[in-house]
Amino acid sequence: MTANLLQDLLAERGVLLADGATGTNLFAMGLETGDAPELWNVDHPDRIAANYQSFVDAGSDLILTNTFGGTHYRLKLHDAADRVHELNVAGVKIGCEVAAKAGRPVIIAGSIGPTGEIPEPMGSLSHADAVAAFAEQAQALKDGGADVLWVETMSSTQESEAAIEGANQTGLPVICSYSFDTNGRSMMGVTPADMVQSCAHEDHTSYACGSNCGVGASELVMAIRNMRNAPGGDKAILVAKANCGIPEYVNGAIHYNGTPEIMARYATMAMDSGADIIGGCCGTSPEHVAAMRKALDGHTKGEAPTVEEIEAALGEISKGGKAQFGGDLTVAGGAAEGAAINRRSRRR
Repeated sequence: MTANLLQDLLAERGVLLADGATGTNLFAMGLETGDAPELWNVDHPDRIAANYQSFVDAGSDLILTNTFGGTHYRLKLHDAADRVHELNVAGVKIGCEVAAKAGRPVIIAGSIGPTGEIPEPMGSLSHADAVAAFAEQAQALKDGGADVLWVETMSSTQESEAAIEGANQTGLPVICSYSFDTNGRSMMGVTPADMVQSCAHEDHTSYACGSNCGVGASELVMAIRNMRNAPGGDKAILVAKANCGIPEYVNGAIHYNGTPEIMARYATMAMDSGADIIGGCCGTSPEHVAAMRKALDGHTKGEAPTVEEIEAALGEISKGGKAQFGGDLTVAGGAAEGAAINRRSRRR
């Protein structure tokens, strides 16, 4: 193996399976609404280890660390702004210990979420301050032993580019994913094609890009098709990490209506659409991930699904998501199998 475990496993396996939800599963372990999950890296390391282990047991090739809110901007809300290094290092080390016992390579991806601040010019967060905050967290994740840095749930190019710039200072591979949840766009109006272009910027390039969270699996699969169809999208390494169906408020709590069967179907559709790394986000349990593992292992990549096939299997797609494709949704999309190695060579 080289220093880039992600590159090696992609070359070996073609498509990798990521994990599922962090927050959803920690709530099931007793995390209270409003609490900082990152504090559990020190206060309840056994529970964090159990969550990581559950996804390794389900077949995940890659697990995200419990560090989503690990910048000082997010931690200051819990009087822990001075604990960035401690909490991020702890979250990664727990993952490394779990991976070391897996009996197979498991990638530890250091999760980096938004700061919660609004970037300039709409807000007060300057580019320099954002880069510094992300660099601080990224260095802590590297110090803990992370293989990859995973910038996730982004909505604006200003913040994602600052996060990539900060994370790139570590020298580790960087993945960046957006949440597309407003008529096929992010909350700040970014389209999947915009994201592909932003993540390929010569001054702040990510190794891979894609989408997580959002409003459901159908919208995310459509986003992958839009990414593949975008200029430069045929060469990108793409990530699909969809929510487990649609959230429903039941008996005072949020539940997601996606079944293991639906998530298995989503996984194969994401693969056919051109995703290289596939996982689940909110609501996705180890049971769902195990079904996705089985589905991917038994699936041979085929033509990308049509919009009608996606909607029939996974639910309605927004008009905006459909309109962005700008091509023939009845024909295969994504890169050809023979282009796989070239696609992975682009962002070393």
